[in-house]
Amino acid sequence: MKNPLEKAKQAAAFLLERTPSSPRIGLLAGTGLGDAFSGLKVAAAFDYDAIPHFPLPTVESHAGRLLAGDVQGRSILLLQGRFHLYEGRSPAEVVFPVRVLQEMGVRRLIVTNAAGGLNPAFRPGDIMLIGDHLNLTGENPLVGPNEERWGDRFPDMSAAYDPGLLSLAERAAAAATLPLRRGVYAGLKGPSLETPAEIRFLRAIGADAVGFSTVMEVIAAVHGGMAVLGLSVVTNVHDPDRPEPASVDAIIATARQAAPRMGRLVNRILDSIDDGDCG
Repeated sequence: MKNPLEKAKQAAAFLLERTPSSPRIGLLAGTGLGDAFSGLKVAAAFDYDAIPHFPLPTVESHAGRLLAGDVQGRSILLLQGRFHLYEGRSPAEVVFPVRVLQEMGVRRLIVTNAAGGLNPAFRPGDIMLIGDHLNLTGENPLVGPNEERWGDRFPDMSAAYDPGLLSLAERAAAAATLPLRRGVYAGLKGPSLETPAEIRFLRAIGADAVGFSTVMEVIAAVHGGMAVLGLSVVTNVHDPDRPEPASVDAIIATARQAAPRMGRLVNRILDSIDDGDCG
């Protein structure tokens, strides 16, 4: 049985043989955001089930495709769909696409997600720049033997979201007159949504938004030496004193409505990015 490194190397080799250029930037699209990046000039497309060892997403609105192409003159890999702990995936399975990108030479990763708002100043449809996160999943993709090829045993997480990319995103949003929030993302395992008491707790410990993804992938990316930028679409805003039921259909619909603005913002970021913008 192949170990995770060998599986990632095999998947990376498969993709590199079939893509026209060596990508340096990865985009990971979250719930309802798979079609946000319409500016991508697609050179090659792969269903996940065609890529060696790739899992298949089981969640609605996650297409399960990898697109290789060009955005603003940058060679990009776009992952339309991710994996979640609540699907019964192990942390290693959740971050497998990140490891494949790492083996392909990707040095920057932009992760997007749909998240519930906790900050009472937020509104549905807002885009939040993730400045930091809280890993409340009880899991970590680095548990177990460390793969030295991928990174250090104890990676520093004091700047998990790259300061240079954070500043660049804020400048890009201002230039495009796109409102941009900034806050802390709390990652839970899911899939049950939060109780009012849990919302109060999350607010009290400093979270501005909450979701069921992202933190595993960011930990793996930082371990692998990638510069990471995180963006959340706020799909609903929790009020623990006046709780209202949240439906998955409504969450997906709000994310899809915000997708064009997310795409515009990411295009602006890619247009501005250069080697001096990380670290």
